[in-house]
Amino acid sequence: MSPVLKTVQTTLSLNKLSSRNYPRKEKKLLQHGSCSFPINNVQLSFQGGLEVVINVNSSHKEKTCLYDDGELEALPHVQTLREFPQEELVAKVVMVRFDSTIFLGEKLDLSSLSASKALYTIKYLHECGAKMILVSEWSRKINPKLLDAQAVADILSSVLQLKVIALRCISCKSPLRREDLQKADIFLLENLSEYKEEVANRSKFAELLSSEVDILVNDSFCQSHKVLASTVGVARFCYASMAGFSFEENLHQLKKIAKTKKKPYLAVIGGGNLKSKAAALQFLASRCDALVFVGQMSFQIMRALGHSIPTNLVERDAHKAALDIVQFAHDKNVLMSYPKDFWCTNQHLPTELEVFPAHGVSASWLPVDLGPRSLEEIYSLVTNSKKIIWIGPVKFSSSKPCTVGTSKLAQMLCKQSQCECEITIVGSTACEVIKNESNSLSSFNVLENASVVWEFLKEQKLPGVMSLNRAYPFEIDWSVAYHDASQPLVVDIGSGNGLFIMGMAQNRKDLNFLGLEINGKLVRRCLDSVHQSGIRNAYFIGSNATTTFRSIVSSYPGELVLVSVQCPNPDFNKPENRWSMLQRSLIEAVADLLASKGKVFLQSDVEAVAMRMKEQFLQYGKGKLHLSHDQYNIRINGNAWLEENPFGIRSDWEQHVIDRGAPMYRLMLSKSTGS
Repeated sequence: MSPVLKTVQTTLSLNKLSSRNYPRKEKKLLQHGSCSFPINNVQLSFQGGLEVVINVNSSHKEKTCLYDDGELEALPHVQTLREFPQEELVAKVVMVRFDSTIFLGEKLDLSSLSASKALYTIKYLHECGAKMILVSEWSRKINPKLLDAQAVADILSSVLQLKVIALRCISCKSPLRREDLQKADIFLLENLSEYKEEVANRSKFAELLSSEVDILVNDSFCQSHKVLASTVGVARFCYASMAGFSFEENLHQLKKIAKTKKKPYLAVIGGGNLKSKAAALQFLASRCDALVFVGQMSFQIMRALGHSIPTNLVERDAHKAALDIVQFAHDKNVLMSYPKDFWCTNQHLPTELEVFPAHGVSASWLPVDLGPRSLEEIYSLVTNSKKIIWIGPVKFSSSKPCTVGTSKLAQMLCKQSQCECEITIVGSTACEVIKNESNSLSSFNVLENASVVWEFLKEQKLPGVMSLNRAYPFEIDWSVAYHDASQPLVVDIGSGNGLFIMGMAQNRKDLNFLGLEINGKLVRRCLDSVHQSGIRNAYFIGSNATTTFRSIVSSYPGELVLVSVQCPNPDFNKPENRWSMLQRSLIEAVADLLASKGKVFLQSDVEAVAMRMKEQFLQYGKGKLHLSHDQYNIRINGNAWLEENPFGIRSDWEQHVIDRGAPMYRLMLSKSTGS
């Protein structure tokens, strides 16, 4: 037995550290369950006397299952500021991508949920001791006072009751320097809308934005359907990227749309452009009991059902899509409702209004609003529903819409919201009308950006969501995963086909082995192998270890004695792969959770990758990790490496490299005693 393996074996016999005696969970393994957020109550006073008390004790539970039949790929569970360790924010430089429409509009409503959450993100970071760099785009269309970055900084200072200093870094193309950050705690960069590199997501521009930045907090959900340098590009250059409280709230509201437990579920659909929204309409038809069309799309549905409509109301190239939707809804037994009558205006005498049946609109008359019969039918459907989504304006032509039908619909929904009906309002127009009718949006789920919702309904992945670190959404019952969950734990990061884990588990029954692998298909294959072979000390989890290692391993009741990283992807043609190999947050988690005298085994067939891993572990290991120099018995290009794999079990890629006669670059680190 090699000296290194003897050392590891000695470590395994140590008593469990008292600080790692975690209580065992009483949940089933990999149950779609809930997450607890152990953050203290925080009370903040905002300008205008607004007080926001956010209670996020461990009793708060939130399910991560997006809809009843499984998880939707377009919305993975992402890391949030709420879940991120508070101590990791101290003295860190945090870039906050904020929503300018919330903070900088002429009418700032601090009592709204979106405003209170957005304010809380910045206040929370400030209270945690982080330095902040605020970034966003803005326009004088939303507020004539938005002249330059200094004017915006003054507005933000007034809103936050904290000093915000404007910085000119982007226009000078000069990276932010650490000494610049000593001038204040909160800074504002220039208007991103002035730079085409923002929309183009240029890598150099994103790197400039993120200079000196440690962490990205994206709190601009309204931009999550776009690929921007400030939301997607900068995530590559930050060691952690997460959702702020406003972003998290909007994501939570979006997930509710796909849930189908409350029935009947009614979708009220306005607006036009049916062809581009066909996939979204099929998504709604697959979950709702009725689709009620109250906008320009209703004419395309009427035409697909065989009714004649004026040629000027026909949407070009949308007929086949409309036919498909009608057929899909019919197959799913979903009711499709369209207006039965309209208020119409005379094209020659615009002040004249008259009601026409939907199939009998006279020439020279143009539909502009819902008629009384249409409203009666909608009222009947609304009052019998337990869940409703309203998306898209009540509008039937390019002219300015009448407001009577919109107001009547809003009144119906306000009344139904008092009857234990879950209602989601989508789009700024619908939100404004509801607010005018009820003076509050507190009874509704609100998503003001309709474009984001339409993309979600099309089951498209949202770039602004996908760029955030994906955190592990399950609770694990380790006693189900292993026959003895008190045994020391070995974790292989990027376990691939699982050959290393399976071989080690068969040789060492006194240890438990865990493989973390981002490829879900490989994980399922490995779990099948574990089940078929009857091995009870090996398990695999499909996960991005960069952001989930701490949350997974910290709940394990035994000691973590060995972590291995073997042959990470060294594709140098893709910069994002280089950044994702090993990030600071993962290395810090390993250093924190590893038992005293525990080991870290690193190897790669690419020397530059092995050298980078070594440098990163030594740099970010918090001084707890050091090289075991006495074990290095081979030199390649002047660098000392382990000649043999000390465990005698090879991963699939290692075996491939050895078979073709190429060298492997191996090293072992150890955690200092008493760390």
